[in-house]
Amino acid sequence: MTKNLLIAGGDLRQIYCAQRLSENFNVFYTGFDEKYFGDISTVLPVSKMRGKADYAVLPILPPDESEEISTPMFSGTVNTRDIAPLLSDNAIIFTGMDSGKVSGFFPSHEVIAYMESEELALRNAIPTAEGAIMIALEKLPVTLNGLSVLIVGLGRIGTALAHILKGFGADITAAVRNGRGAAKAEMLGIKSVCTKDIKGEYSLVYNTVPTPIFNEEILAKFPEDTLFVELASRPFGIDMESAEKIGRQVIMASGLPGKTAPVTAGRAVGEVIVRTIDERG
Repeated sequence: MTKNLLIAGGDLRQIYCAQRLSENFNVFYTGFDEKYFGDISTVLPVSKMRGKADYAVLPILPPDESEEISTPMFSGTVNTRDIAPLLSDNAIIFTGMDSGKVSGFFPSHEVIAYMESEELALRNAIPTAEGAIMIALEKLPVTLNGLSVLIVGLGRIGTALAHILKGFGADITAAVRNGRGAAKAEMLGIKSVCTKDIKGEYSLVYNTVPTPIFNEEILAKFPEDTLFVELASRPFGIDMESAEKIGRQVIMASGLPGKTAPVTAGRAVGEVIVRTIDERG
């Protein structure tokens, strides 16, 4: 018997997530105006749901302190207290972040944070990198070909950036902390520099490390026209106050997959949820 799944609020990503999930479940929605699902016949309003939901999917951002769920595509509001009666006793709730907070709102249910999935992080690396490249193409008055680029960190996103920038013919250097990072840079065919030895000889800087690195002293070493793109989460790697003080341009680019590739990002969330449920039997 096909199980019921409820999509409760969210942005454009949740629409494509719902579309993907409808391949495996009976999917219903709340927290969206009807027009957004008008062309998707496989996803129905919650008023059409028979029985209760075996699974619920909440937005990337957790509910606020008043338990209101993020519903940017809805003319009304949805509260966690509206969702609870729609759930079966054993329903599992998928939330983007902060499963502990959401568990407090749904104490009788298991809560899983899908944004903490390694699989999703890997799936999001490419759309994040592509969005970061798009920012540079829009903001810089020069081509990427031959441009001196510094990538701070060679994790999932930094590695994806290196692969794409090589295709543009950029002159790439990775800022790394140790020999392992230097070896990875060598494998990628790019140069490396120790993070503590960063100098200002780059026209484009991508930071992917959520550790304070670019203070006023470091930022002052770079030319005034260097473009910095912050891709890390809090506490970030670039001191925004210092950058503003000395006139360095910084683009805060968190959440890129949802902004530049919502179809890919939404379907990726759906894939992770399906796989998580399958693995749990």
